[in-house]
Amino acid sequence: MRLGIFAKTFPGSDPASVLAAVAAAGFEAAQYNFACSGLPPMPDAVEPGIAAAVARAAASSGVAIPAVSGTYNMAHPDPAVRADGLRRLEVVAASCGSIGAGLVTLCTGTRDADDQWRHHPDNDTPEAWRVMLAEMEKAVDIASRHGVRLGIEPELANVVSSAAHARRLLDEIGGDRLAVVLDPANLFEQAGLAEQRRIVAEAIDLLAPDIVMGHAKDRNPDGSFATAGKGVLDFGHYLSRLRAGGFDGDLVAHGLAAAEAPGVARFLRGALQ
Repeated sequence: MRLGIFAKTFPGSDPASVLAAVAAAGFEAAQYNFACSGLPPMPDAVEPGIAAAVARAAASSGVAIPAVSGTYNMAHPDPAVRADGLRRLEVVAASCGSIGAGLVTLCTGTRDADDQWRHHPDNDTPEAWRVMLAEMEKAVDIASRHGVRLGIEPELANVVSSAAHARRLLDEIGGDRLAVVLDPANLFEQAGLAEQRRIVAEAIDLLAPDIVMGHAKDRNPDGSFATAGKGVLDFGHYLSRLRAGGFDGDLVAHGLAAAEAPGVARFLRGALQ
């Protein structure tokens, strides 16, 4: 597996300096975010020169960019908010060819109108699924037009809150444009070691053919998020199950401070070995 990190872990709005910091911290790849180019994460437009600068920075730093963030709230209760997000998603997808990225990462959303990472009780309703599914179908059309794949994460706060929900969505959408970004720390809050391992193993067994990227963050014993290697997640089990499922793609760290990045790179390399 190739080690990667969220590019926006590092401060700055110049892709050359950001990706140089990625390389210096010991990572070979970055999940890019247009905030690292001085734009909003979901920009109104990406001028050709901006995308070209990202590609040059990747080449000069030796850091691959397998994915770009295209996250917006796909289940937002306001159709106008969803429409604006979809428009910006097309801007991101259209830039990927110039950057050399083949994946746009997404959030399946929540019915919470104020925070796309916060759970809402209506997330489990048929209406929430209908809205998210209709939005995803539009997003897949965009992905097809621009020759990219979309990566969704099952996570507790979203409509797709479990591996089973992700499997259902993949089956309902069909085709090969939709794939999975798996972050085991998003599949549980508090769980004993045996339960945690069961949840992770079952998710990988269910989703293995469609996993295109792994994420690496952690959970504290109280359920809050932690830096990879600082919490309770059994990374040895997670990575061995990914390998057993045939995964050999990018493992991307996030949820950490820039100063922690070299240590996380060392930890993940050790876990991989």
